[in-house]
Amino acid sequence: MPKQKTHKGFKKRFKVTANGKIKHRKTSRGHILSSKSPKRKRMLRQDGVVEGVLAKMVIEGLRPSL
Repeated sequence: MPKQKTHKGFKKRFKVTANGKIKHRKTSRGHILSSKSPKRKRMLRQDGVVEGVLAKMVIEGLRPSL
């Protein structure tokens, strides 16, 4: 049976922390920033954390590279 491959999209977008949590970059931070308030942009700087079933899915996609 062939090896399971790492999902390259997950590898580019997600990072596993030392405690096993999944970090991701928040959306709406790419362009058209002039119309967004400074508070909103400041909140978007922090990485988000994936939780629940989605976290399990991402971990399965990243599994071979872990």
